[in-house]
Amino acid sequence: TYFIRHNLNAPSHRSRLLAIRIAAFQSPSKLPVKTISTTSRMSARTGLDETSADGEFKRTDAAWRSTISKEPGSMFPPEKDRYHLYVAHACPWAHRTLIARALKGLEDVISITVVMPIWQRTNPKDEHVGWMFADHSSSGNNVVTNSAGLGGPFPASYPSNEADPIFNARSVREIYEKVNDKDGKYTVPILFDKKLKTIVSNESSEIIQMLNSEFDEYATSPDIDLEPEDLREAMQSVDSWIYPNLNNGVYRCGFAQTQEAYDVAIDELTAAFDRVEDILSRQRFIAGDQFTLSDIRLFVTLLRFDEVYVVYFKTNTRSVANSSVLLNYCRDIYQMARVAETVDMHQIKEHYFCSHPDLNKLSIVPRGPNFERMLKERHNRDDLGIKRPKISVSDDEKSPPPSEASVVSSI
Repeated sequence: TYFIRHNLNAPSHRSRLLAIRIAAFQSPSKLPVKTISTTSRMSARTGLDETSADGEFKRTDAAWRSTISKEPGSMFPPEKDRYHLYVAHACPWAHRTLIARALKGLEDVISITVVMPIWQRTNPKDEHVGWMFADHSSSGNNVVTNSAGLGGPFPASYPSNEADPIFNARSVREIYEKVNDKDGKYTVPILFDKKLKTIVSNESSEIIQMLNSEFDEYATSPDIDLEPEDLREAMQSVDSWIYPNLNNGVYRCGFAQTQEAYDVAIDELTAAFDRVEDILSRQRFIAGDQFTLSDIRLFVTLLRFDEVYVVYFKTNTRSVANSSVLLNYCRDIYQMARVAETVDMHQIKEHYFCSHPDLNKLSIVPRGPNFERMLKERHNRDDLGIKRPKISVSDDEKSPPPSEASVVSSI
């Protein structure tokens, strides 16, 4: 099926979940204690470490791949206030989950914690840098630099970023260590089970499928189906080439360590960009006439394209702002109820330009074209179809239409 269920597929993950099941059966009070293994866990790493001998960026698969399911006997059944999402506004993979959660109306069902945008050292005993939780304490540092001690100074917290509510962890790495992770790559999003104190999944493409299908009895917009049966084949088809060439393609360009690896990646990205533009010139959404999870996956990459990837990842063969089709497609999605609230362009740019000293030593953030302002202008996509998500919103959530003075012609 399109929803591939990878439940218990990794040996380390399988053994841990078996232990949880046995302990829970014996006594709820005897759930396994979270310990840190310093001998068997792989070395801590980030995406910058995942390159081949020829300089090509090779992203490894997510390690935690269990599933929340309504099926009888599921270890992770859907429940209100049982699950928690650790996310970053900056991260496109985490942003997928924020949009799906918002569109389905799951804000009161699945809690979230937003981590800080700039990576910092996570452990004084090694060189790893990664996602950190906000420090709102009076004793905490008021400002930070990048992990090389340069740039900034940047705030140690923002109002929308929080401390960890479950373990009071300092970093996302500590969350993984609490559940005895053996993989060593400490990514967001994390879908966390507060009841069993373990990670359910850190694979965004599967998390958004769960949010779409498994929580309808609690959702305020249960009638929205972001993975309709009649479009699943088309969704699988477009996802199969958009992910490697665009979603991950921007990273293949930016993290390439040889000219040859970059040239291959940029050629494939450019071809995929043009292919997307051609499809969307003929239909409103990427898999057909209805908004789906595939559009969420595409939108989060296009949203960051001009402000970040064109400059930082050298994807300057194309620009969303220079494509009337793709700019208006992005406007259409951005202007859907609840989507704009998931966008924080400041934190997006601050993360990318300030988290990798090897790529931007002094963490200077370019001003950019103010792409988000462009997204607030009227789009022209209504003539291509009408099947946008119909979300129930309260009166105080409704935004007035843009005034004539604020509307400019489509680029």
